[in-house]
Amino acid sequence: MGRDHHSNHHADEDHHHPSHHGGSSAGAFRWSILLNSGLTALQLVVGFGFGSLALIGDALHNLGDVVGLGLSWGAERLSQRPASGRFTYGYGRTTHMAALVNGLLIFSAGVVVVVEAIQRLFDPVPLIAAPVAWAAAAGIVVNLLSARLFGHHHHHDLNQRAAVLHLLTDAAVSVAVLVSALLVASTGWLWLDALTAMGVGAAVIWSAWGLLVEAIAVNLDAVPRHIELERVRQVLLDLPGVVAVEQLHVWGVSSSRTALTAHIQYQIQPGLDADQVLAQARHRLSDLGIRKSTVQLEAAESHRPTQPPHHGAVEPS
Repeated sequence: MGRDHHSNHHADEDHHHPSHHGGSSAGAFRWSILLNSGLTALQLVVGFGFGSLALIGDALHNLGDVVGLGLSWGAERLSQRPASGRFTYGYGRTTHMAALVNGLLIFSAGVVVVVEAIQRLFDPVPLIAAPVAWAAAAGIVVNLLSARLFGHHHHHDLNQRAAVLHLLTDAAVSVAVLVSALLVASTGWLWLDALTAMGVGAAVIWSAWGLLVEAIAVNLDAVPRHIELERVRQVLLDLPGVVAVEQLHVWGVSSSRTALTAHIQYQIQPGLDADQVLAQARHRLSDLGIRKSTVQLEAAESHRPTQPPHHGAVEPS
């Protein structure tokens, strides 16, 4: 009887291509935390001192940002630690956990603001609009500046995308609070502040919901949003001699690193060996953003050779 011809290949190019964004993201997290901490303190003082629930709601959302940014920064630093001991994949999953905690914090803050706003809608309190408007304007500037610090590469990192989402949502919330304060000043309608607070809370809940859904998905090893599974399968099927792709799994090792395992069957052809197929697989997967891959290559049933099995080289991880 013939013997199985199979080869295993492992590639982890992340170790050979360190992130160029590590330093810039650390600075973005640091400055965003400092700026938002100061902004939260300012808005809480003004909100309680001058009677604006909408501004207090904005401040609570900012406080959630401060806590969330701290969690995200800590998780990102943990994700850069090398694998060791029981944690053979390293600590990248902490970025997924941080995104989940962030979503829960923001969702909870939104619910609190909505409940309080409903109560205040029927029992308005005096509001001094000018300080509230200035504090809201400061919120717009600080949040837009903080989001800008993360640059454009955050779109491919769930952890950083969650942080930027918080900041941009807060900027929009601050705009609503500013408009509300100006309207109260010109009309004297105190209920506008409570109504704005309800809108603020609803916006916070809505933004948190999408983040929660995605964070839960990635914690359950779902295929990352930027990866099309059928395209990955087709890319592997297009390799020379490949006739079937089985047991294809793609998941996020961290918010910025994607891993893959697959079992590929191929037909042996003159001038084509297993190492060539594996090298092309690694190259094409890397082009799709998958730089950590483990591929088992096996001769198709009708093309099993009689020579001993061939084992591909295993790259250091």
